Amino acid sequence: MNAVTRPNVAAESEAEKRMPYKHPQPKESPPEVVIPDAIPKDERVWVPQAENVWFRPLLLSASRGYWQNILRVRKSGVLSRHRHPQPVHGFVLKGKWRYLEHDWVATEGGYVYEAPGETHTLVVDEDVEEMMTLFQVNGAMIYVDPDGNVRGYEDVFTKIDMCRKHYEAVGLGADYVDQFIR
Repeated sequence: MNAVTRPNVAAESEAEKRMPYKHPQPKESPPEVVIPDAIPKDERVWVPQAENVWFRPLLLSASRGYWQNILRVRKSGVLSRHRHPQPVHGFVLKGKWRYLEHDWVATEGGYVYEAPGETHTLVVDEDVEEMMTLFQVNGAMIYVDPDGNVRGYEDVFTKIDMCRKHYEAVGLGADYVDQFIR
């Protein structure tokens, strides 16, 4: 492996390169989240959101107001019309989906950036057996009607509440969600 030259970074010996950091991490820094089975084998980890629609929490950042999850859909149809006050990032793991307001289709292996302020209607077409997308949602999802009138919302706190209720009901315990909260 060739060494990468980085401007303004002092060179290290080969021994130093393989040496871990020697000091404690900042005490205020929360522990990292490592999830070896992001797509879980235990179906109870998937939190129901609507009929044939679930999410799998990966990170619920109560301190920063965002969440990362995998959205799984096992039906075709219109899922929701919503607006985001902050950016959203998505990476399609399986299947495909689209927005009624655009002519593009998010396909397996594709990345989507959603700009703040945009309103769109998520659709999974009939030829899709299962869709899974990793989303990072910053701020909130504001559900609206076709005229933009607010019908409801989700934020990291409503997501946490949904997880607590679901995990309690399926026997994992309400505190199962705590591992994802930072």
